[in-house]
Amino acid sequence: MVFRGVLIGCGFFARNHMAAWAEIPGVEIVAVCDRDAAKARAYAREFGIPRWGVEAEALLAEVAPDFVDIATTVGSHRALVELAARHARLVICQKPFAETMEDASAMVAACAATGAMLAVHENFRWQRPIREVKALLEEGAIGVPRWLRLSFRHGYDIYANQPYLAEVRDLALTDIGLHLFDMVRHLMGDVTRLSCEVQRRNPRVAGFDAFQALLRHGSGAVSSVECSFHSQLAPDPFPQSLMVVEGDGGTIELLEGFRLRLHRGGAVEERGVEPDCPAWGARPWHLIQESVLEFQRQAVAALEGRGMVEPSGAHNLGTLAMVLAAIRAADEGVLVAL
Repeated sequence: MVFRGVLIGCGFFARNHMAAWAEIPGVEIVAVCDRDAAKARAYAREFGIPRWGVEAEALLAEVAPDFVDIATTVGSHRALVELAARHARLVICQKPFAETMEDASAMVAACAATGAMLAVHENFRWQRPIREVKALLEEGAIGVPRWLRLSFRHGYDIYANQPYLAEVRDLALTDIGLHLFDMVRHLMGDVTRLSCEVQRRNPRVAGFDAFQALLRHGSGAVSSVECSFHSQLAPDPFPQSLMVVEGDGGTIELLEGFRLRLHRGGAVEERGVEPDCPAWGARPWHLIQESVLEFQRQAVAALEGRGMVEPSGAHNLGTLAMVLAAIRAADEGVLVAL
């Protein structure tokens, strides 16, 4: 059986989506769509797609796909998800999912009403190092996890390919904070309260390009999450997320250079957790590119009836709530309950 898909949004990051779909057996992208006809036409030519268009509604009605992959900016998500929910069994929406809880809840409700599965493209939790940490936690390698520190700090020029990011007010929280908060929930469980401080480090950008948040989990665990797009490090770890997780029976470290260290019983074990670089990928982006492939593989498994998509739109409501709470905490200087 071949699952037929439509990609909406032919921008910078969507190229990774297209290359990953081409690698997965039993999947065919049958049409691409973008408001810019030149972009849609170029994608169709480059990836050998038979149809392209600028009007999503007409294209979806014509093609009747099994899934729709929405890789556009956040302002267009609600209308496109509500549209796709009427035409496909699976709707994938790029992050940020929404700017408001009203829009996010409406998208979840729209898919629930038609029975469509809704996934949010939070690929960081699908990175190989994070998958390895999750597996260790699930097998009880360090006992009950009590404390986590997650760090994403670099000086890579993220604005060269996506210049609009330089104008986003809450840049670090809404661009990478979503990924980091999703990872923390994935590893440590839901959060009950948080505080947050933000900084504007790079004089070239309009918004806050760094933050540090302190989280209290329902389990009693505590997490510290930090991000900076203007750190001076050599070698620059971009796009690696570095981590320490302490449990009752040991500690896990994720260190620069894709090194995982497991401390327990007075000894330490170290192994490499660098992902393979896809044939279409390139370092240092291979960490993210491989995670896109893993995310899309599990989406296909859900279409086949083997499990649910992760994270779902309903689950992502909690992550969005954390981001909005962190923005409020930073603006008002308060501790926010969730």
